Amino acid sequence: MKRTRWCVALSLPLLQLVAGTEAMAVDWGGYLRAGPGSTKKNASRACYGLNGPALKYRLGNECDIYGEFTLSQAMQKNDVDYKVKLMSYIWNGQTDSGDARFGLQQMMIEMRGVDFAPRTTFWAGKRFYARHDIHIVDQLITDLGGVGAGAEIPVFDGANLGVSYFKTDLPTPQTGMTSSESGNRLSMDLSKIAVNQDGTVRFVSSLTKGNYHEGTSGFSFSAQHDQEKFFGGVNTLWLQYAKGSAALTGNFGDLERPSSGHSFRIVDSVTWQVGALGGQALALWQSDRDPDVKTDSISVGGRVSYALTRNFKLVNELGYSQKRPDNGTGTQKLVKYTFAPVISPGPDFWSRPELRLYVTTAKWNQAANQAAGPNGLTGLGNNETRGTSYGAQAEIWF
Repeated sequence: MKRTRWCVALSLPLLQLVAGTEAMAVDWGGYLRAGPGSTKKNASRACYGLNGPALKYRLGNECDIYGEFTLSQAMQKNDVDYKVKLMSYIWNGQTDSGDARFGLQQMMIEMRGVDFAPRTTFWAGKRFYARHDIHIVDQLITDLGGVGAGAEIPVFDGANLGVSYFKTDLPTPQTGMTSSESGNRLSMDLSKIAVNQDGTVRFVSSLTKGNYHEGTSGFSFSAQHDQEKFFGGVNTLWLQYAKGSAALTGNFGDLERPSSGHSFRIVDSVTWQVGALGGQALALWQSDRDPDVKTDSISVGGRVSYALTRNFKLVNELGYSQKRPDNGTGTQKLVKYTFAPVISPGPDFWSRPELRLYVTTAKWNQAANQAAGPNGLTGLGNNETRGTSYGAQAEIWF
């Protein structure tokens, strides 16, 4: 109850701002997923995935409840356009909202049309920024979000240059930082560069530094190619490199990772819609090389939907994940499959909201159990290497 009052209190300033500018339209949007589920033995619902990027396929395989809700207000003063955005969120690792975590994902202002740079957009605050994810694994491949400030500048032939600065002051699990130990990040995002028919490239780069005795510097670089009109959809290819305290996404990584530590990633993802058949697939290889261990990860899988009617689809998802550290603990392997009949407003893959029934089955090895800890991969502590879950889920973005 206290958390609810706190979130309402945080929303009041924006609501008062909205009330004072009632002639302007207020945008409200967000995302949520929730639903009940069980394992075949009516124990707590189990979900199946390895620990690492894109190593968990999400359809019928999310044990949490999550929602994010955005209020934004566009306004104008003295011929300058500006927007205020506030996004709250709720998350609980279990099915219900009891003991959930509440907070703010975004709180920012952006401004465009100033006299000395009329085409540049300036911004400051806490925000999502330069994010590109693969939906079926809920994995951000690039992500420059955080607390910062920056500018987005049109450059040439429709291309856009984003330059931004970010600061972190909070403790992180990787570093055990205290409030006096912080990090800085300078990021660049050059996007929408036309290179071929219906194809564009994007370059994302960051410099990071931990501002304390154990803190290290880092560098990351991503090249991304988007090919539109690819079998009725889009194919995206990423080539990524990071070293030291920078993450492959372009964000902060482990602020104490030595400069000799570096990572590589190659990802290809295709999303398509041809008639009643739609879907998304990915192939990922990642190598993390640190002084004490080298780890290679592989993820290959896809989700396919087929519309039997305008409002009823059959959805299948199959994924294989593998993680191999060279520290003698063995190669972790997992295969997961989900079948889900779905109701939605339209027949396409991206049509939301979706109301789903699902059955998920998975198989993994003992190395995956051991890496997950004493309660094994499912958290049920039964040392099994097979599992089946079933349930229902709602998902929407709006």
